[in-house]
Formats: sequence, structure tokens, C-alpha cells
Amino acid sequence: MQFEDVFAVLGVLLMCGALIAGLAQRSFLSLTAIFVVAGFALGTGGLKILEFDPQSGFVEILAVVALILILFRDGLEVEYEMLQKAWRPPLRKLVLAMPITCILVGCMTKLVTDFDWTQSFLVGALLSPTDPVLSSSVVTNPRVPRVIRHSLNLESGLNDGLALPAVLAFAYSLDPSKSGFSWWEFVLQDVTLGFGVGIAIGFAASLVRPHEKSLYALGTAFATYALAHALHGNGLIAVFVCAITLGIRRADIREAFEGQAQDIIEIVKLGVFVVFGSLLTLDGLFTDGAAAVAIVVSTLVFARPVAVLLSLIGTRTDLPTRLFMGWFGPKGVATMTFSLLVLGQGIAAGERIFNIAALAVFVSILAHGLTDTPGANAIARHAERTAA
Repeated sequence: MQFEDVFAVLGVLLMCGALIAGLAQRSFLSLTAIFVVAGFALGTGGLKILEFDPQSGFVEILAVVALILILFRDGLEVEYEMLQKAWRPPLRKLVLAMPITCILVGCMTKLVTDFDWTQSFLVGALLSPTDPVLSSSVVTNPRVPRVIRHSLNLESGLNDGLALPAVLAFAYSLDPSKSGFSWWEFVLQDVTLGFGVGIAIGFAASLVRPHEKSLYALGTAFATYALAHALHGNGLIAVFVCAITLGIRRADIREAFEGQAQDIIEIVKLGVFVVFGSLLTLDGLFTDGAAAVAIVVSTLVFARPVAVLLSLIGTRTDLPTRLFMGWFGPKGVATMTFSLLVLGQGIAAGERIFNIAALAVFVSILAHGLTDTPGANAIARHAERTAA
């Protein structure tokens, strides 16, 4: 497509989104869900006005930029006090809930498809991380209790980066051209360098006194990702950890970024979901038919909630809180980006795996986009009754 055509369509959609934003906030509607449906209607599976190559550099770069911006914004919002007092729930969800989700989804995939165990666990790894883009409407809602917002924010910020090594490990083991790949060396280097680069750049950046603080923060985010990636570390983890370090040490930069960069983040977020929607077709989404539907439904309503319930046993959280956090584990940009990486590998079942992940993201965007406001209001009322 010509860039002017893309920008013309995106411009019209953004104008329409701005006009109906008030209605969306007062109802169960979600701009994210609306933009995905609009992309689907205008894309390959609809009117064919928007047509992209899913393996093109444009799609991948747009997704990565969205992840960098959202992760950096969410990292800045991590509160030091909550990081000290309420670190157990997000840590348990990262260490326990995410692997449990991967295993449960992998077993379901093996049960309903003809995939082997490695292919099945690749699907599980793709669908185990939660998405910081879709979670942002909940973690930034002041009515939601701080503990829940903090837990979901830390989880969604870190599990994207932590899931990537597992995704690539399974994908490379299925790719005949990667026969010499060592998964444990890759995971150790990927995660360790990600944390190290993030902390180092966050600390160094906090020592500078810039005049344009929001612009400085944006530059720091992209520089952190680039350096970690160049060192063969995890750029997504580095960006999130850098933002946490910088936000704790420099509240002035955090406040400037939150006040001035929100519109940029919103444009990129909605843009990536329009592009994603345009890539989908009904034939592709339902290549595996009822098996794909079973995997998606079990992921959202069984695997993730059960994993969170099990991981939070023994913590000071009640059942409604655990159920709320179990449900709000949306699949979005990270799963989509990782599945595009899988599609680019020499994997025999790569396209089928991509389509299953795409269906999960599409359903999650609609389901979580339509329930985030009612869910936030419900958990807020529960917290108020408990306090009373």
C-alpha cells in the first residue's frame, strides 16, 4: 500500500474515534475493539482497502514501537512504595502463573490438534503473556485498587519480555536451520542482559537534567531497546526495567512523560490494532475450525484464571480479586508480534500456529475491550464494600 493511503484511512479513523470517545467511556464500548473491527472490515477479509503483508517490516516495526512506548509508560507508573510492599502477587504470577498457563494451553492444543508436543507448547508460550496495551485501561483506572493495578502492571510489563525467550526457544527447535541452537544459553543471556541494560541506562539517565523531559524520556526508551538488542539481550525487559528505575529516581520526568506523551501512545496503540485487524480473514482465523475455538476459549476462561488462582494461594488476596486478575490477562500486541516472528521461521506448521494466535488476540481484544470498564467498576465496588 501507499503510505498516503494508510495515513488517510488512519486519520479518518482517529477523527471518528475522537468523536465517539465520550460515548465509549460512558458505555461498554472500547476504542480498541472498535478499531480492530474497523481494520477487519477495511482489510484483507473485508473491503480490501487496507492490505498489508504480515511479514513486512512495517507491520513488525509498528508492533515493536507500540510495545516500547506502552512498556515504558507502564514502567514509569510503577510506584516504589508498592514495589516494596506488594511484590509477591506479580512475582508469583510471573514465576508460576505464566508457566502454568503455557502448560495448560499446550496440553489443550495437543489434545485437539495433530501438533506434536513442541508445536503445542509453542502455542502455549505464545498465549501465556498478557498484553500491556489492553491492560492499560485497567491499570490506569484510579477506581481499581492500587494493589491490583500494581500487580497487573508489573505482570504485563515483564511477562512479554520473559515469554519471548520461551517462544524463540520452541520456534528455533522446530526450525531445521537452527540445529545448533542452545535454549538455556539464549534464555540466560537474553533475560540477564535485559535486566542489566535496563537498570544501567535508567540510573544513568536519571543523573541528567534535561529541559524537554518528555522528549528525553522517549529518547531513553528507544535507546534502551536498541542497546539491549545490539548486545543480544531482551529489549522489552530492558525498556520496562529502565522505566521503573528512571521513574523511581526522577518523579519530574515521570510526570512530564505522563502529561505530554499520552496522545502519541494512543495513536500508535490504535494504529497497530487497525493494522492487526486488517491482516485477519475468516478463512485464516478458522483454519483449524473447532480446535482453534477450543484452544482460544480454554486459554481465556480456564488456563489463565486457573493459573492465577493457583499462583496466588497463600497471598492476602480474596477470591473476587483473584478472579478479576485471572480474567484480565488479555492477549494483544506481544502475542501478535511473537506470532509474526514464528511465521517468519522455517516451521512447517508456522501459518497454522499464527492463525490460532491471531484468533486468540482477536477474541481477547473484543472480550477484554468490552469488559474492562464494567469489570473495573465491579472490582471498585467490591473494594469499597470490603473497606466499609
